[in-house]
Amino acid sequence: MKNLGFLLITVAMSTPNIDFLKAQSMSNQTAIQNGDGVWLVAASNDATLKKGQPKNPWTLVYEGAVTKNEKGKVNIHPVSYKLAGIDIAANVYTPAGYDASKKYPAVVVAHPNGGIKEQTAGLYAQRLAEAGYITIAADAAYQGGSGGAPRHTDKPANRIEDIQGMADFITRYAGVDVNRLGVLGICGGGGYTLKAAQSDKRFKAVATLSMFNSGEVRRNGFQNSGLATIQERLKQATDARAQEAAGGKIIYAGVASITDEEIAQTPTDLYREGYQYYYRTHAHPNSTFLYTRSSLLDLMTWDATTNMDLINQPLLMIAGSKADTKYMTDEAFAKATKAKSKELFLIDGATHIQTYWRPEYVAQAVNKLTDFFGKNL
Repeated sequence: MKNLGFLLITVAMSTPNIDFLKAQSMSNQTAIQNGDGVWLVAASNDATLKKGQPKNPWTLVYEGAVTKNEKGKVNIHPVSYKLAGIDIAANVYTPAGYDASKKYPAVVVAHPNGGIKEQTAGLYAQRLAEAGYITIAADAAYQGGSGGAPRHTDKPANRIEDIQGMADFITRYAGVDVNRLGVLGICGGGGYTLKAAQSDKRFKAVATLSMFNSGEVRRNGFQNSGLATIQERLKQATDARAQEAAGGKIIYAGVASITDEEIAQTPTDLYREGYQYYYRTHAHPNSTFLYTRSSLLDLMTWDATTNMDLINQPLLMIAGSKADTKYMTDEAFAKATKAKSKELFLIDGATHIQTYWRPEYVAQAVNKLTDFFGKNL
């Protein structure tokens, strides 16, 4: 079977238009053309649509999402701000009975690789808001509803800046107690959260869920399956950057679309369930597995676990006991030797992707997070 993790797509370089998506119906699927001319195929996943009801007004695709703002309940507030000259799209969630004259603890939520604020990052942001926190979930620069070109650029420095940018914004939000700021990173956002917290001491408590070390995987392959091709892939990334610099076509790595048969044949839980989540059950037109191949120049020389001894805040790392990515959490956790306190919490029976959406696993994670943040913020 072809290695879906390294499927390459080449498109003409163009000016992105992140606000305009062209779509055409294809039975139960939708083909969506983003601003780069990349066609993504995702099955319709909105259960309410099947019942003839309207879509979520904020295009949230997680279960139990806010459908309208009501007094006395958790409310959602779409916001935008500039970060290094790029427009960032974010959602702020305020707790029930929010009063801007009062002070609340706040939590920054960083989304997974390929994910966006309307998926699991939004789910956890909303659940934490239900527990009394002001929360923010933003689309990474160059991704989702945020600006930046080339589209789907995925460089560690940018993702770390995204997290610090969310802190910049939310600490100025009415009602936020700047001395009680926490951070939660999910999947790839977890790896970038560890790195952001090493230097940014505004974060008083640090948590990760199903942490994914993007640098290690892009360099070594998932579960070290690509050790023999490191230099070859670095050469490909170098060539891709040179081509971009010369005004040529952008080369994308990743998966633009996938069939049900290919999903079923994918051997690892992470990718098989990930394709199902992102392209079927929780699909969103702004979410994609694509990233520029030239990004590998930065990704492959980066590692989330270097300088872990710089984390001196309380640290909570959550992972599914059956997650095939758990080895990454274990590696990072062992290196956090200077954390004020640290705990590894396992969700029994959960795989990596199942922690994104399965109610029983989400409930366990949220309960642990609220206990952790409650003690440390």
